[in-house]
Amino acid sequence: MSAAPFDWDRGFALDFALADGLSRTAVSTKRRLSQMRGMYSDGAAFEALLAKEDPLVYEFYELGAPDRPGGLAFGTSVTYPGRVGREYFMTKGHFHTILDTAEVYYCLSGQGVMLMENPEGDVTQAPLTPGQAVYVPGRFAHRSVNTGDTPLVTFFVFRGDAGHDYGTIEEKGFRNLIVERDGAPQTVGNPRWK
Repeated sequence: MSAAPFDWDRGFALDFALADGLSRTAVSTKRRLSQMRGMYSDGAAFEALLAKEDPLVYEFYELGAPDRPGGLAFGTSVTYPGRVGREYFMTKGHFHTILDTAEVYYCLSGQGVMLMENPEGDVTQAPLTPGQAVYVPGRFAHRSVNTGDTPLVTFFVFRGDAGHDYGTIEEKGFRNLIVERDGAPQTVGNPRWK
C-alpha cells in the first residue's frame, strides 16, 4: 500500500509497522526531554538529566484526519521508559479543544497509567497493560505515563475535528504525579499544581 492518498470517504487499511520501530505511512512527532520543560515537578533533576543528555521521552504517529465532524483521527503513541528524578517519563497530556470529546486508548505493549482530570477537579486513573482499552471521557485531560522498563505503546482514536489544548496543562500541570517509591509506581499530589 502506498503512503498516500488515504481515502477518508471510502476507507483504507493501514499498517503502522511499529514492530520494527518504523512507520511506513504515518508521520512521527517526537518529544525530547528539552521539550518537556515545566512538566516535571523536580526542576533540579530535570536540569541535571538534560545536562547529560536529551532523551526521547515519547513520540506519536498519526495521519492528520480531515478536520470535519464525523471523522475519526487515530494513531499510535510510544512513551519510552525512564525517569526524571522519581517521576516516570510521560506525555505532556492535553485537553481537547472541543472539550466534550472522548478518546480511547488501547495498550499494545508495555505498562503504564493513564492520568485523567477534568476542569471541575475530578481525578481518576486507569492501568495501561497489553490488551486493555482505556476510555477517556469528554472534558478530561489525559496523560500516558510509562511505569515499566520497555516502551509503552498505545493505539488511540478520537473525533477528527477535536483539536488539542496543550497550553492549559503547560500552565497548570496535572493535579497528580506518578512516581517511583520503593521500586513501584505510586500516585502523589503535584506540589507545583496551580
